[in-house]
Amino acid sequence: MSTYLVGQVRPSQLLWTYGPGALVDLPNLSVVTMGLDRWDVTCCPPVDEARLLAAVRRILGPQVERLRIPPFVREEGANPMSAEGKIGIPVRPFPRWLRCVKCGLLAEYDSGLFEVKPSPYRPEQTHFAHSNCEKGNNADAVPARFLLACRNGHLDDFPWHWFVHGGPSDCRGTLRFFESGASLQTENLWVKCDSCQDARSLVHAFGREAQENLPACRGRHPHLDIFDTSCDESPRTVLLGATNGWFPVTLSALAIPIEKNQLSQLILDGWEYFSDVESFEEVKVVIKTLAKSGSLPGIGQFDAKEVWRCVQERRDSKASHQAVVSEGDIKGPEWEVLTAAAPPTDWPHFMSHMAMTPTAFSDRLAGVLLLERLREVNALIGYTRVEAPEESDEPEDRPPMASLCRGRPEWVPASEVHGEGIFIRFDEDRVRAWEMLTAVVNRSARLLAGHRGWRSARKLDPEKSYPGIRYAMLHTFAHLLIRELALECGYNAASIRERIYASSGPDSPMAGVLLYTAAADSDGTLGGLVELGKPENLGRLIRQALDRASVCSSDPLCSEHDPGVDRSLHAASCHACTFVSETSCERGNRYVDRALLVRTFECCDAAFFQSASEGHD
Repeated sequence: MSTYLVGQVRPSQLLWTYGPGALVDLPNLSVVTMGLDRWDVTCCPPVDEARLLAAVRRILGPQVERLRIPPFVREEGANPMSAEGKIGIPVRPFPRWLRCVKCGLLAEYDSGLFEVKPSPYRPEQTHFAHSNCEKGNNADAVPARFLLACRNGHLDDFPWHWFVHGGPSDCRGTLRFFESGASLQTENLWVKCDSCQDARSLVHAFGREAQENLPACRGRHPHLDIFDTSCDESPRTVLLGATNGWFPVTLSALAIPIEKNQLSQLILDGWEYFSDVESFEEVKVVIKTLAKSGSLPGIGQFDAKEVWRCVQERRDSKASHQAVVSEGDIKGPEWEVLTAAAPPTDWPHFMSHMAMTPTAFSDRLAGVLLLERLREVNALIGYTRVEAPEESDEPEDRPPMASLCRGRPEWVPASEVHGEGIFIRFDEDRVRAWEMLTAVVNRSARLLAGHRGWRSARKLDPEKSYPGIRYAMLHTFAHLLIRELALECGYNAASIRERIYASSGPDSPMAGVLLYTAAADSDGTLGGLVELGKPENLGRLIRQALDRASVCSSDPLCSEHDPGVDRSLHAASCHACTFVSETSCERGNRYVDRALLVRTFECCDAAFFQSASEGHD
C-alpha cells in the first residue's frame, strides 16, 4: 500500500491534526501516519530557530539535531508516477478491519478477501473492494469505525472476535456487521458470528460495561510497528475520526533577535548553510545562492568578507553561542525584546515600531509596539490519546506523551509562519496596586477554588500550576480584544492568536499581551492588524471591547458563575461574551473573568478598568 498515493494534506496539518500516530480519515479509507524513522529526511527542509531547538532538546534530549518542515511536493501538477510526484509521508491502512457495505462482511484488509483499487491520478478515489461479495462483485469496503485507545498513547484494532464471543474463544467464524434499526445509535449496531450465531450490540463497548467486555491493552503503537511490554491503563472504545484519538504536544517560539548585530543573527539563523564552509570562496558561492533563492533574507546586503569573518567567529565561539540559546524560559527573552527602549526595526523576521499609547488609557497602559513582521516557529514533540495535554509547566500534570519514532528522535517536525501583531504593555505599578485590592483577592480565591477542584477531579496536585490573578486579567483582556479586532481587521477570529506575558516576580515582572496573526502564506501579512494598533483606532477598539463585556446576553447567570461550585476554570465568562476559538487561546478558554476588567451585575469593585464607559472622549 505504501506504493500508492492515497490523498493530500497540508504540511501544517502534520503538526496539528495528522502527525505521526494520528489517523487520517480519507473519503474511502483510513490510514495511520507512520513514525519519523520512516520519513525521507532528505525531503524535509530544515528550519532554524535556536531558542525553540534548545527548548525541544530540554524535553527530548540533546540528540535532537534539527527542526524540519514536513515533505511536500514542490512542483504543482507533478506526474504522480514520477519520483517528485511521490514525495510525501508514509502511511498504512488502519484500522486493519474493513466492512463490506453490501454483505456486511467484517475482516482484516490483508485476509485476502479485499482488493485495493488504486487511482494514481485521483488519489482520493483509492479504495478497497470486496471482490467476491455474494450481493454484487467489487462491492466497496470501508473501515470499521471502532478502535481501542488508552491514556498511554496506545492504539489498537477493536477486538471483534473477543467482543462477540464474550472473551477468548476457539471459534474463528466469519463476522458480519449489521444494523437493526433506522437510527445509527450504538444500540442498533450489531456484530454477529456466522458459525456460532453469537451476536452482540456495540452499546456494550462503551461506558461501564466496556471494562467487562474488552480485553486488556496490548500496548500497540501501529505507527511504529511495535508493542510495549506492558500497559496498566484500561483501553476504551473510540470512534474513527474522534478528536480524542490524537492530541499534539507542541512548543512554539517567536523568532526574535538574540545577537548584537544583524549579521550575527543571520549567521545564527542560517548556520546550516555555513556550518560546512571552509574558505572565503565557498562563502561567496553560498551568499550568491542564498540571495538568489531568498532562503535567508537580508544576507545579500553584506560583504562576503564580513560574512566570512562572522562565520569564523561563530565557529570559534560556538560554546558561548550555545549558552545564549539554552535559556530555559521561552517568553522571557521575547519580553526583553518587546519592551526594549529601542526595539528592532529592520530585522528580516522582526520589524516593529513603537506607537503612542491611546490617550484614554495612558494611565493603565505603558506602551504599544506594532509588529509589522514577525515569524513564529512551532515544533511537534509528541502526542497523547484520550486526554488532551494540559497547559502546564509541570510534566507530571500531563498524560503520558507517546513518541514520534522508535528510540529517541534526532529531529522533529516543525513549521514556520509569518504575520503581524500588536503588543500592549500594561503599567506595572497600576497592575501591582490592582492586585492588592480586597475585591481582586476575593476573585482570585474563587478562581483558585475552581482550580483546586478541577485538578483534584483529575487526580492532580491541587496546589500547583495556578497562573495567578494577573494572568487571568491579561488573558481576559486578550480575549475581549480578539473578538473586537475580528470585526474590523479583515481576519476571522480563529486566525488571531494570543501570547500572554504575566509574571509578578520581583526580578522580572511581566504584564503584557501580544495579539498576532500568522499564516504559512501571504494571508498573515495583510497589514490590517497593525493599522488597528494605531492610537486613534486602538483606543476606540479597547473602549468598545469593554463596553460589550459589561453586559452579557447570558447575564445574570454568566456574571454570577462561581468556579468553586462546579470546579471549572472560569468565572464571569461564557461563549456569548469572552470565549474565543481554541486555535486562538493558549489556555483553552481557561482562567478568564470579565469582572477583572469591567463592572458586572455581580461584582463592581474588582475591575482594572473601573468603568466600562471610561475612556470616552
